[in-house]
Amino acid sequence: MKIVVLSDNKKTCESFESEHGLSVYIETENQRCLLDVGASDIFIRNAERLGVDIKSVDLLFISHGHADHLGGLLPFLELNKKATVILSKYVINQKFFSKRNGFHSIGIEMNINLYKERFVYVESELQIDPEIRVFTTRSDTYPQPKANKTLFKDEGGGLVQDDFNHELIFTYGAEDLFVYTGCAHKGLLNILDAVSFKTGKNIATVVGGFHLLDSNDLWQFETSSEVDVIATVLKSKYPRTHFITGHCTGEKVYGNLKKHLGNQLDQFYSGYTS
Repeated sequence: MKIVVLSDNKKTCESFESEHGLSVYIETENQRCLLDVGASDIFIRNAERLGVDIKSVDLLFISHGHADHLGGLLPFLELNKKATVILSKYVINQKFFSKRNGFHSIGIEMNINLYKERFVYVESELQIDPEIRVFTTRSDTYPQPKANKTLFKDEGGGLVQDDFNHELIFTYGAEDLFVYTGCAHKGLLNILDAVSFKTGKNIATVVGGFHLLDSNDLWQFETSSEVDVIATVLKSKYPRTHFITGHCTGEKVYGNLKKHLGNQLDQFYSGYTS
């Protein structure tokens, strides 16, 4: 499998563009899939630099309803004329907000009537083909990321804490699985638990943000000790899994995880290729 990061908060070099967003391209013998579309059309320009043909993408997967993963949707649909778009049915009729860095909207207005026949809405899970499966995470064995406390939604009845019923997980593989977490708002350990339970398969590679932010003067998120616990569980339960993260995984958090996971953990940027 080929993995190419087309949009991320950081970039490998000045040749690429970066933004607060995430878009990952994967290519296999049978499929060309785009996992999220970042916050803008940056993913298209980076794709051109990396030799990735967005027009040839067969499937677009949207992990959740936040603008940093969904903002490039219309540019994608205008350029790519064939891909099926997979997303949660709860993305459409909800508005999303954050109170970090001042209260503001983190959703987008989606005028998709011209493309509505290309959309497939998922309630809980969907087997797309023998190798691709998407589903929600219901496991709550482990705590969700503390940064979730800054995130809200409005379904029409006023603001409530976001429960991330609009978050989907993407898995690929007949035996050893590739797992895309998006932002892992439900919690990385809960997501991996759900994948293991639903599939019974070995998790070979995990790509995505972990939503473990670095604390600052205004917000206190996971402590170093709490990150240690997460890393210990990962090392114990998934000793052969390769984790590749960026976007909403803080630099200090990454360093802490790296101390425990060593070569099991790598960091991605715009332009990352594997």
